[in-house]
Amino acid sequence: MKIYTSLIFDMDGVLVDSEPVIEAAAIAGLKEYGVDAQPEDFVPFVGAGEDRYIGGVAGKYGVEYKKEMKDRVYQIYLEMVDDRIGLFEGVPAMLAELRRRGYKLALASSADHIKINANLKAAGIDKALFHTVLGGDDVVKKKPDPEIYRTACERLGENPADCLVMEDALNGAEAASAAGCDCWGISSSFTPEQLSAAGACRVLNKTVELAGYVS
Repeated sequence: MKIYTSLIFDMDGVLVDSEPVIEAAAIAGLKEYGVDAQPEDFVPFVGAGEDRYIGGVAGKYGVEYKKEMKDRVYQIYLEMVDDRIGLFEGVPAMLAELRRRGYKLALASSADHIKINANLKAAGIDKALFHTVLGGDDVVKKKPDPEIYRTACERLGENPADCLVMEDALNGAEAASAAGCDCWGISSSFTPEQLSAAGACRVLNKTVELAGYVS
């Protein structure tokens, strides 16, 4: 099996089960702007960051996207997250173990840092476990553009070919592959077949399974 020096994690759907929470917050927030969004409307925009997640759905209903929409959705999200976020058992311990084994760890999420911080706190994941943390507000182009993964590799001081990305979203798998990283999918949001078609070279059922595959 190929040896990697660094492991890069998406957040939503990989480290925490937060996709249902942001969907509920976006539906509630968009309703205030006259958009009666449905859950299926968000599927094409999963993993692309909240500007696209919210803006893409608003546009579908003919409503112009404004940044204040994202601000309002995040406000609602922060009110929900502590009570409604889903936890993936064993993830904090797995991250600590991987770091102990000598891997460089990075978090590269399309979400803004306000959401990253809230999720990590709610899930009991120590932010200090990561050598670098990147959010959607750190890059110009969001997933499926490879910018965030290329930037993560640069911050880690690693060649993309030596980095393994864990992703649950099709947009994220495309971004990781385009950046030159290997991508393993987590089938929490999309099917193994969909993830493989988007660029994942292996698909796991759960993120914690990763520890059994790397040395």
